[in-house]
Amino acid sequence: MISEKDFIQNNYTVSVESGNFEWSAPSNIALVKYWGKKDKQIPANPSISFTLNNCKTITKLGFAKKEKDGNFSFDLLFEGQPKEDFKPKIQKFFERIFEYCPYLKDFHFTIDTQNTFPHSSGIASSASGMAALAMNIMSLEKVLNPNIPEDYFYQKASFLARLGSGSACRSVKGEVVIWGSHAEIKGSSDLFGVEFPSTIHNNFNNYQDTILLVDKGEKQVSSTVGHDLMFGHPFAEQRFSQAHHNLSAIKSVLESGDVEQFIKIVESEALTLHAMMMTSMPYFILMKPNTLEIINKIWKFRNETQTPVCFTLDAGANVHVLYPENVKGKALQFIKDELVGYCQNGQYICDEIGLGALMI
Repeated sequence: MISEKDFIQNNYTVSVESGNFEWSAPSNIALVKYWGKKDKQIPANPSISFTLNNCKTITKLGFAKKEKDGNFSFDLLFEGQPKEDFKPKIQKFFERIFEYCPYLKDFHFTIDTQNTFPHSSGIASSASGMAALAMNIMSLEKVLNPNIPEDYFYQKASFLARLGSGSACRSVKGEVVIWGSHAEIKGSSDLFGVEFPSTIHNNFNNYQDTILLVDKGEKQVSSTVGHDLMFGHPFAEQRFSQAHHNLSAIKSVLESGDVEQFIKIVESEALTLHAMMMTSMPYFILMKPNTLEIINKIWKFRNETQTPVCFTLDAGANVHVLYPENVKGKALQFIKDELVGYCQNGQYICDEIGLGALMI
């Protein structure tokens, strides 16, 4: 069983003065949701996600040796421009991971980051952003200690990413990633994401995700606050138990290719996530009227045409429309004809299952 101590390294054998790396890391969408976390970004229940392909963060990390002054030193650029309001989050991230990456205070870093999707789109960029930064940091660690095995490299990258943003640990690998200890998933851990251990049925190959941008404003309750409200929540224990059960069920579904059961689990999970928000104290609603309109349209279309189109939601108003590649033409026509009108400025993003972080 891998523990946090396994990620503490001190045997850095190589010295380096300066250099740079560049990685892209994708966003991901959870099928079985995690909601509620313990200390040190440990999930209250396991989750499973599709890694996306097109919605990603591209981050370049420049580094140069500096005088030892006991401080972190970095400049942060977003799309080439200084972005001061991102800096506290990076500072906090460095503080959290310093125990595992003691070389961070030896360098001045220039972090230059950009997204392939609009920053204000309402798509969470913390998962892809922290995953991309973690990959760059591990590339530096690999220079300092060339003997790091590949498995360790990716596990530690996922571990570090999690300390920046919980779901970021699911953005290091693809195509389907599990985060959180689960009895039926060999090697699963609360500390990092692991790839789905079995062969995924052809029905789920290149699964499509069209993201409908219903509301691009900042949500009124942050995910961090929402997670915290699960403590003392009247239905928390039932929810955590349900997530374990649903993960077992969706594992079987992904292996067998049962799209009908997949739809039931995924939609139930999306609605349960929002039900937890509506029944916490204080309670809150992140769905918008157009979110509900879209859900009802999807149900009507699926019923009338037997096309296996379903939805999931993250902790916001946007709708992810999921469907197999073999109905792509029909599904996109439906989205253009009936759903785009409910999107803010008619905006939507076409995405699909992807392979995880890539060095550029």
